[in-house]
Amino acid sequence: MKDKFMETIKNYSLIQKGDKILVAVSGGPDSLALLLKLFSLKSKLGLTLHIAHLDHGLRKDSSLDALFVKRFGQKLNLPFTIKRLTYPLTKKKGSLEEFFREERLKFLIQTAKVIKADKIALGHNLDDQAETVLMRLLRGTGLSGLSGISAKRVIRGAVFIRPFLETTRSRIDKFLKTKGIKPRLDSTNQEDIFLRNKLRHHLIPLLKEKYNVNILEVLANLAESVSYDYEYLDQVAKNSLKGNPLRLNLKKIAKLHPAILRLKLRRSIACIQGDTRRISFQHIKEIEDLIDHRPPGSIVDLPKGIYVQKTRKMLLFHRR
Repeated sequence: MKDKFMETIKNYSLIQKGDKILVAVSGGPDSLALLLKLFSLKSKLGLTLHIAHLDHGLRKDSSLDALFVKRFGQKLNLPFTIKRLTYPLTKKKGSLEEFFREERLKFLIQTAKVIKADKIALGHNLDDQAETVLMRLLRGTGLSGLSGISAKRVIRGAVFIRPFLETTRSRIDKFLKTKGIKPRLDSTNQEDIFLRNKLRHHLIPLLKEKYNVNILEVLANLAESVSYDYEYLDQVAKNSLKGNPLRLNLKKIAKLHPAILRLKLRRSIACIQGDTRRISFQHIKEIEDLIDHRPPGSIVDLPKGIYVQKTRKMLLFHRR
């Protein structure tokens, strides 16, 4: 695992000497192993580590996870920031999974700003990568979704790194066993509440048994291959039209290849929304129909209060 961990860091230039890294630690196997691996590089690379833990409050014993992380940090003599979410769960609208993702993101980015961290390290592994690709495929996705999780990505100005992205979950578990460390186990991971859990417990074991024992590696390799293709096409889309991405000239975009046009549309949406989450294939098809067949003045509504309007000469992106 040491070679694969270091190989990923080297291949994607994840860490430089003297980096200050905020390590997201849930207390589970992946994040705990990540903390230990980074701690082993602390002196050699002159790293400064800071632990971040978000208590979702979803389980009655979640406070014990926070206490476990706190004590583990104290043993390593590392500083930590712990926050507990407080909210009326029954009043939350929309996807609970999406809500938690957004809260984690805000917490990590804010903490990184406060401590002036260079990077935020997450414990996603190769199994997570495969599950993500399969999950997005089932929900409906394009090249962007099939690219899976990035080893290094800038989100809202913060640099996120995932040194375990090419390491399997089983190897991480073995590493912890050799260290004699027993991580906290989230009981909700054993329940089929979220789609990811259903895939992990049912579909992936079936695919392994009946179709391809190496399905995790196959899906992870697919993500890597597609990510290079998507990166190239996205760069072409970026350079295809200059000017305001929220005002696209209809005559000019009519000359673009459909693949580049779709990426251009997604870029415009991301510019106003911040990302393209919840933007489906059907949304893009509707915008294409707006461009090709609907009269000036027509609009297409998108999630999060965003809409696209067609005028005689332009395609305009607005937020209500």
